[in-house]
Amino acid sequence: MAIRRLQDVNVKGKRVLCRVDFNVTLDKQTGEVDDDTRVVAVLPTLRDLAARGARIVVCSHFQRPKGKRVPEMSLKPVVANLSKHLGKPVAFADDCIGPAVEAAVAKLKDGDVLLLENLRYHAGEEKDDPELAKQLAALAEIYVNDAFGAAHRAHASVHAIAKLMPVRCAGLLMQKEIDSLSPLLGQPARPFVAILGGAKISGKLQVIVNLLPKCDSMLIGGGMAYTFLKAQGLPIGKSLVEADLVAKAGEILAEAKRLGKTFLLPLDHVVAEKFEAHAPSKVVPADGIPEGSMALDIGPKTVARYSQEIAKAKTVIWNGPQGVFELEPFNKGTFAIAQAVASCGAHTVVGGGESVAAVNAAGVADRITHISTGGGASLEFLEGQTLPGVAALES
Repeated sequence: MAIRRLQDVNVKGKRVLCRVDFNVTLDKQTGEVDDDTRVVAVLPTLRDLAARGARIVVCSHFQRPKGKRVPEMSLKPVVANLSKHLGKPVAFADDCIGPAVEAAVAKLKDGDVLLLENLRYHAGEEKDDPELAKQLAALAEIYVNDAFGAAHRAHASVHAIAKLMPVRCAGLLMQKEIDSLSPLLGQPARPFVAILGGAKISGKLQVIVNLLPKCDSMLIGGGMAYTFLKAQGLPIGKSLVEADLVAKAGEILAEAKRLGKTFLLPLDHVVAEKFEAHAPSKVVPADGIPEGSMALDIGPKTVARYSQEIAKAKTVIWNGPQGVFELEPFNKGTFAIAQAVASCGAHTVVGGGESVAAVNAAGVADRITHISTGGGASLEFLEGQTLPGVAALES
């Protein structure tokens, strides 16, 4: 991909429009930022721009106001959090376009930061409206996209605007995402192990199809495993299954065999009769799920076999938990796999909201090579799709 890097752009004294993803969560009681993970993620880019004397105009979407001004969906609460992290005051504009915004931008000095109001207050944002893009583009001389989490959306501030800016580049976070994910679809260090989980096979179907020819081993867990086991004719009790995809699961199993891939399914399961925390549970073999029970986690034999495969890897991609990790005692399998991934010494990439939550809960996030900030975007990237926000940056 021919995408200009931020460090190759002279930003001194220039107005820089930086698209970020500040779709954070707010505390319902105080209205303040509750989880600032997404703010922290873009700090390297904002600090770099400020240190090099850029006049920084930050823009983002926040929730879904559907083209209307919804006070509860204002980005204003982010100002205090961002100011704290940057160690200096951040100005705020009550809109993202218009004379008042243009005046606020004109007042910026080198190193100053201005946060614009929610882009989605304008219906044209989600419609990729060229007129809105034109007004946004007029605010700056340089466009920096550091919102990988929104890169799969053809929206005005992500797609249309990039085509209008003569100088456009990826922010440090965006570049890290591209640099970390691209090798998975190109020339990964081998053995390349893909670990996929989550509730349904339908949500990961294209990822499975796209990664299967590229990886050496594929390890399947979570609810999606039981559609595959059903395709093998094994009893699954009340476990989650997508009946309309059983035949497709069988085709994937046949294709994995044809390609000579190691395609692993659970060897044992932790089952319970109820889907609730601390429900009475037991471990049963692959073919031993009772009629009235459901599998809610992978068992110890599966953990051992999967960990053995992960230990041999040079590249690992993990997307989707191996069980209902939010509920005890059904979190052990996912946490054990998290430890295996963190300890394998390979280039490890974790993507997807639940997977990220899992590595954080397991306390191993700092031992993962790259944790993707884009749930939907990383999935579409792994499916082999072209992301509008990435494509628009290409020269």
